[in-house]
Amino acid sequence: MKRQTLFIFFLFTFVLTGCSDNADADNGEKTGESKYQNPVVNTSLPDPTVIRVADGTFYLYATEDIRNTPVMQSANLVDWTYAGTAFTNATRPGFEPNGGLWAPDINYINGKYVLYYSMSVWGGEWTCGIGVAVADKPEGPFADKGALFRSNEMDVQNSIDPFYREENGKKYLFWGSFRGIYAIELSDDGLALKPDAGKTKIAGTAFEGVYIHKRNGYYYLFASVGSCCEGINSSYQLVAGRSENFFGPYVDKTGKDMMNNGYTVVIGSNSRFVGNGHCSEIVQDEAGNDWILYHGIETKKPGGRVLMLDRIRWDEQNWPYVEGGNPSLSADKPIFTQH
Repeated sequence: MKRQTLFIFFLFTFVLTGCSDNADADNGEKTGESKYQNPVVNTSLPDPTVIRVADGTFYLYATEDIRNTPVMQSANLVDWTYAGTAFTNATRPGFEPNGGLWAPDINYINGKYVLYYSMSVWGGEWTCGIGVAVADKPEGPFADKGALFRSNEMDVQNSIDPFYREENGKKYLFWGSFRGIYAIELSDDGLALKPDAGKTKIAGTAFEGVYIHKRNGYYYLFASVGSCCEGINSSYQLVAGRSENFFGPYVDKTGKDMMNNGYTVVIGSNSRFVGNGHCSEIVQDEAGNDWILYHGIETKKPGGRVLMLDRIRWDEQNWPYVEGGNPSLSADKPIFTQH
């Protein structure tokens, strides 16, 4: 869930810090130049969203444990530097008084960088909502266009966690957090709801932080279950279901409908990392490998939700998984040509 922590992190901590304990790693070789270690950023960057721009640079945005929505940049998904914030105190959205900016979703639409965001206070499930901002450059500055809707306007409690997707020439927004996952059509520019559009329920009440990925004739609905924000007691897990149709029904490996809270676990926990979930978009490297960013909590120093990276693999039945079913501690780096 997109909830602010009480921890303040200095900007100079945005460097990769090594992890030497490989006790739980199924791929725990000593790290060399071709290896990376989790976390890839040892600073709290919850609910990451990522985009690759024309020059090959990746930009990442996250829930504002750093005020005004942090922006990071990288050439390889592993080595990240701080690029600023999407907003300033003067430009930050304000439709939810005293609200935090949670769970952004970055996209490139009609020549603009479009950032959907949640705005909420802890427990404000009927007044929170989803807004949108635009920029000419991925690092901003972003100009806020205001709220798309609030929970009470949409009659969907806890309306947070936006995800944008285009399908068959139409633009859609998915959202929801433990009160059902929903979708609705947007206007042609993606900056408003389509007039008279109605919401469609996609999945049940076990989920939040939805992301949909299309592969080999299936739509895969990734989401998170459990508690995100209870330190080492967090039970967050990344899960998935799939469907041959965009609006479902999405089912787990056993055929249980996600409307009835069926799911298949993709990333669980180990003794080093717990509370692992809320994934980014899947990124394919130049060797054809799929990668996903997400957040987790280090059990040895649970000061925030740090940035994690893992390779998504696909089994013989085309179901997604990570090696070992839990976060890697050390693994081969993604393959990207330096630019």
